[in-house]
Amino acid sequence: MSFINFAAREINCKLVYYGPGLGGKTANLQWIYDNANPNQKGKMISLATETDRTLFFDFLPLDLGTVRGFKTRFHLYTVPGQVFYDASRKLILKGVDGVVFVADSQEERMDANLETLENLQDNLKDHGFDFQTIPYVLQLNKRDLPSALPVEDLKKELQLKNEPTVEAVAITGSGIFETLKAVAQLVLAELKKG
Repeated sequence: MSFINFAAREINCKLVYYGPGLGGKTANLQWIYDNANPNQKGKMISLATETDRTLFFDFLPLDLGTVRGFKTRFHLYTVPGQVFYDASRKLILKGVDGVVFVADSQEERMDANLETLENLQDNLKDHGFDFQTIPYVLQLNKRDLPSALPVEDLKKELQLKNEPTVEAVAITGSGIFETLKAVAQLVLAELKKG
């Protein structure tokens, strides 16, 4: 849930990028970090894991507008993709304001997408969140690969609540800021309600 810093006149929101291992979560955050205004971002922090994927989660504050005179600051996190790290996935979701599910568009990764999507719903429920109401965007990543399934096939399998869907190629930046903007708008809409 959002944290309000009255002294700094800031609303801090937490966005979590969730998805299967090697699906593009880290590439999303790395591209945002590398291309964001240096005056609008904090440090990226990573924790090492025991696997060859050394980025455990990333932290990135990013300013994207105001709500009732308060600046909004978004903190972006990734979860580890491997199921082995489910406790970490669950912990990172604590206090989340919005979620981006980074799906791997490759046909051979559909089972991993579905398994991770189910895991996301379970972990949100464990924290008392309703998947149907939480601000949520589906990103279809790796659209440039020859084994990428058609968008309509992916949507039929992975789109669960008519959420915004963005096609992306994280390593080139295609669709990355569009994804961030879509989830940020949903979060800001929720903040303005309350």
